[in-house]
Amino acid sequence: MKGRRWRTFRRNKTAMVGAGLVLAMVVMALGADWFARFDPETRQDAFRSPPNATYWLGTDENGFDVFSRLVHGARASLWTAFAAVGFALVFGVPLGLIAGWRGGWIDSAIMRFVDLMLAFPSVLLAVAIAAVMDDSSLTTVILAVGIVLVPQFIRQVRAAVLQVRNLEYVAAARALGAGDAAILFRTVLPNCVAPILVLATLSTGIAILDAAGLSFLGLGPPETSPEWGVMLTKAFRYLRHAEQWILLPPGLAISLTVLGFNLLGDGLRDAYDPRQSP
Repeated sequence: MKGRRWRTFRRNKTAMVGAGLVLAMVVMALGADWFARFDPETRQDAFRSPPNATYWLGTDENGFDVFSRLVHGARASLWTAFAAVGFALVFGVPLGLIAGWRGGWIDSAIMRFVDLMLAFPSVLLAVAIAAVMDDSSLTTVILAVGIVLVPQFIRQVRAAVLQVRNLEYVAAARALGAGDAAILFRTVLPNCVAPILVLATLSTGIAILDAAGLSFLGLGPPETSPEWGVMLTKAFRYLRHAEQWILLPPGLAISLTVLGFNLLGDGLRDAYDPRQSP
C-alpha cells in the first residue's frame, strides 16, 4: 500500500493491533526452533506439571512441554491456514474470473455449484470432506478447509469482474485486439486484487478456526503432533481437574491469531475502500 491507502491503514488503530498480532504469531512460527526450550515431541520427566522455572507453561499428561508445543503449533497452524487459503485462491480465482467474464450457462453452472457448497455450514462440510478422505494428517485438514473456502473466492472474484468488465479500459484492451485470457489476467485481475486480498486475510482466520475444529474432532494430525487443535483436544480431557495451564495457551493463541487476522482484514478493507470506514 502506498500514499493514501497506507495513511488510512496506519491511522486505523485496530488494524495496527491486528497487524501486530499477526506479525507476532508469524515471528513465533518462524522462530519456533529458537524459542522452544525442548523438543515438542519429546517426553520430559514431569507429567502434568504446573508452570515453573523449567517448564514455563507446564507439561501435559504425556510429559510434553506446553510452551515448546505452543510455539511449534504456531508453525503448524499458520502453515495449514496459509496453504488452505492458497488452495482456495488457485481454484477459486480462475473459476470466478471465468464465471464473471463469460456469463451464460457457464456462469450459471459455476454459481449453482457455489450455492450448493454454501448451503452447508463450513465446519460441517469440512468434517464431511475430512471424513471421506479418512487420513488423519495436516494434508487432509488443508484440503478439507481449502475446498470449503473455494466458493467464497469464486463469488467474490465474480462480483469484482462484473463491476469492471464493462469499463472503458477493458473495452480499450479489447479494441486493441487483446484476447480474453490477456484481458482477464493483464487488465481485469489486477483491478480485482483489493477484494481478493481482503477476503484472503479474513479467510485465514476462518481457516485457523476450521483447522482447529477438525483437529479437535480427531480428523487432524496425530495426538503427538504440536498443533493447536490437537493441544486443545488433549487439554479438554483434563478441564475438570482445573489444569488450566494445558488448556489456556492453545485457546488464547487461536483466539488472538484469529482476532489479528480479522482486524487486519477489516483495516485492509477500509484502506482500499474508505467509504466502508465507520
